Amino acid sequence: MINQPLAYRMSPMNLDEFVGQKHIVGQGKLLRRLIESDRLRSVIFYGPSGSGKTALARIISNMTQLNFVALNAVTCGIADIKQLVSDTQNQFLNPKGRSLLFLDEIHRFNKAQQDSLLPHIENGTIILIGATTENPYFEVNKALISRSTVFMLNPLETEDILKILTNALTDKEKGLGNFNVEVSDESLQSLATASNGDARIALNALELAVITSKPRADGKILISVEDLKESIQNKSIRFDKNAQEHYDNISAFIKSMRGSDPDATLHYLAKLLLAGEDINFIARRIMICAAEDVGLANPQALVQAEACASAVRMIGMPEAALILSQAALYIAISHKSNSAYLGIKKAMDDVKNIDTGEIPMWLRNAPIEDMKDLGYGKGYKYAHDFENNYVDLQYLPDKIKDKIYFEPSEKDIEGTLLEWIKKRKKS
Repeated sequence: MINQPLAYRMSPMNLDEFVGQKHIVGQGKLLRRLIESDRLRSVIFYGPSGSGKTALARIISNMTQLNFVALNAVTCGIADIKQLVSDTQNQFLNPKGRSLLFLDEIHRFNKAQQDSLLPHIENGTIILIGATTENPYFEVNKALISRSTVFMLNPLETEDILKILTNALTDKEKGLGNFNVEVSDESLQSLATASNGDARIALNALELAVITSKPRADGKILISVEDLKESIQNKSIRFDKNAQEHYDNISAFIKSMRGSDPDATLHYLAKLLLAGEDINFIARRIMICAAEDVGLANPQALVQAEACASAVRMIGMPEAALILSQAALYIAISHKSNSAYLGIKKAMDDVKNIDTGEIPMWLRNAPIEDMKDLGYGKGYKYAHDFENNYVDLQYLPDKIKDKIYFEPSEKDIEGTLLEWIKKRKKS
């Protein structure tokens, strides 16, 4: 067992040893009742790495009376599923006629492979335990989702990681209890924080620090904060730019700018940058936010965002972080208005969904003289020929002539624009 990684050795054997995820395995919770009663139905565990998905599967394998088979979707296929079904239906090999299948990284299965599971789940031959770091509602077939209960696992809390590390240091059978390790609470706290909710990262770093450190003369292995930092290298960032975390972070970034919170804006921007997000993608989102959420309340926001997009293309990282920061903060601290967004949305909805009528004849173009005889352009009034460059003329089609799409606020620059429009119409 000593040759196995510490994270594997310290995997809990029962629910009492399992740390964290009280919202699904706490006393009286549904998943705990299903496991303890050995009445599990098909489930999908969805959560980040190191949150306990595989650990829960191992606990289930220890507690169930059914045949338990573990497969990884990266290395298996339909042939493996067919073999499992054949073995399960063999009364000599499996008198109960049912098997629990733990399929790790289920999102790696394509549609045909996922569909191959359906009839066997439907008739109860296979009880599926799927595990994935991806959003199953995007990556798993709807038919499988409808036949399963999705349990979402959260990143472990720092206190949970500390408890797991402490158990590993004191456990003489599976952990590091025989190594006579001396490590301060501050060092463990630092490691727990740096692991960012991933127990596997924390345990791997602790093990690496211990086995590569020489004992002192008294036989103790002293582990410092620096030793653990070196073992973990950089703080783990829970982010995959191709996964759900990508969408969650960019959503939080945009909503923080919209909500005028500069500190949150910088936090999520930092996560995006450190995770290697495309700086051009970030710049595009800032431009969209400038138009959608700041709009006419501060038209300079779009100018700043456009300049930012141009600059980051020319400069690149790491200096592009400064430019993105400036533009994002400008958006965050600007007054907000979504009148442009709402206006074009309402106008496009009408064009798509209702009969808006014909363009008035006086607004139509007459490139050929004979078209004027048909009424094209007849009655048009050139605004610059009138006082204040404004003339009272109907521009909307007759059927929607009273429609109002642009509804500016009465504050900031929009308030000034609104007063200007009112005065021109009044004159």
